[in-house]
Amino acid sequence: MNKKYILSLSLISCFYFPIISQAQTWEVYNEQIQLQSRLMYDKIELLSETVRIGKKGEEISLLSKDLTPAVVLQGKEVYQYLEPWILVKGENGIGAYHEYGQLVLPLEYEEIQTYYNLLLAKKGGNYWLFERGTGKTTSLGQLDEAKLTRLGMLIVRRDNEYFLPLSKNPDRPYEILTESEGDFLLAKEATGFGLINREGDYVMDPVIDRLEHTQGNFYYGFDERQYLLIEGNDIQSNVRYNSFHEITFQNGLMLEYIHGKLRRVMEEDGILLDAVGIEEVKMIGTNLYNVRFRDGKLGLLGKSGWLVQPMAGVDQIELGTEGLFPAKTNDAMGFVNESGEWIIPAQFSEVSLFKEKLTAYRNSTNWGLINTSGEIITTAEWEEIKPFVKGISIAKNSGKFHLINSSGDRINPEGFDNIFRTSDDYFLVEKEGRTGLLDPKGNVLLPAEFQNIRREKKDFLLVNKEGLTGIINEAGEVILPLAYQEILVDWANGQIFTKNLYEPVVVQVTEPTGKRNKKGA
Repeated sequence: MNKKYILSLSLISCFYFPIISQAQTWEVYNEQIQLQSRLMYDKIELLSETVRIGKKGEEISLLSKDLTPAVVLQGKEVYQYLEPWILVKGENGIGAYHEYGQLVLPLEYEEIQTYYNLLLAKKGGNYWLFERGTGKTTSLGQLDEAKLTRLGMLIVRRDNEYFLPLSKNPDRPYEILTESEGDFLLAKEATGFGLINREGDYVMDPVIDRLEHTQGNFYYGFDERQYLLIEGNDIQSNVRYNSFHEITFQNGLMLEYIHGKLRRVMEEDGILLDAVGIEEVKMIGTNLYNVRFRDGKLGLLGKSGWLVQPMAGVDQIELGTEGLFPAKTNDAMGFVNESGEWIIPAQFSEVSLFKEKLTAYRNSTNWGLINTSGEIITTAEWEEIKPFVKGISIAKNSGKFHLINSSGDRINPEGFDNIFRTSDDYFLVEKEGRTGLLDPKGNVLLPAEFQNIRREKKDFLLVNKEGLTGIINEAGEVILPLAYQEILVDWANGQIFTKNLYEPVVVQVTEPTGKRNKKGA
């Protein structure tokens, strides 16, 4: 919504001349669409519930709660916001502000890594560390590599040695220091491998001959001719399982052999399966295994035991849903149950997972629908069928997307170029480069005539058309007209920001003539 403001000037000329400079204005509304204030900024950025940035000309400001400039930031742009740090970019590099407005690193670095109370800055081969607790920046000198771990530990490398500068022994060298998804660093010294906690202390002394991370805080090790399964602990790590029999670990799969024969499937802290006659184990997913026995039976093993009991006449069993598991035999797919019984005979080239008692099958290039009894609901006429949610699926035919119901009937016969399901089961549709919205039953709420639609919440849609943005509800009623360059919504503070183009009005000015103006002129 463009607003015009009249400029008041002294009567100093008899010429008419246009004012051509332009600026941007923002209007701030509450959730009831009541105007609260007007702001003069070229750009506003909402970085978090409390951190807001305003840009006017070349000036970038951290805004106060009332949206007035609180701190002017150096630099040309906000490079990145990593709570609580605002990284800004200037002509000479990147710097850092705390979100409260304190400049802690000047704008001169090539790279800055962040942690809640630490900043690691790099320029050339030199590194610096800022510690929020002391407020000091310390030079770390020239390093080959330095990084902050996800737990806030600092690892540096010089030549082929690693160090922990923030630990009690900052000059102690390590051959290896690596982090994982767990809470510990895997370390290696000349004496062997060990584990280090976030304080930099060993919780397992570096005496293990071999040590590898498996999952979480668990590790696979070998030492003094015995195999070890180890769990990290902040005070002292624990050996949860040890054996003098061979335990192999490869691609996430741990197997134990007794007298050369495969006997056990291992998990991180012990035995997952102990059975005589195991011939082969294949890991088909996280904590999912196809286990084949020497008698030819095959079962599906999960973290809590058998998901499908070992059965004969099957080559592969996959993770299933709704009590039915896709299984393959002789290159054909069907479904088995938990007891290892065929429920839907193997007759398809490919199948999907059941959802709402329906799944897709394929025998050629196209897909059809079957139910949990194996009854064919639709013939294979679809290029793609997505899982059903609340009785509706998205399917593709002849390059067009449709909504179909549980009977396989098309809800929208005309088709769209694309359909996207929202998190609350509405549908954004695209057609000829335009976007529309359908409700959860497939009824048209907004025709496909907008450049963009963003559904912020129920009955609140941000829409863009012909380059202008507005807000409408799901009945198509206007909340704010399509007249704005940009709209930002801050639900946490109950505010809506609209960006307008400020157009000064041409005014008349008069040149002095030497004559006195008449009284009242």
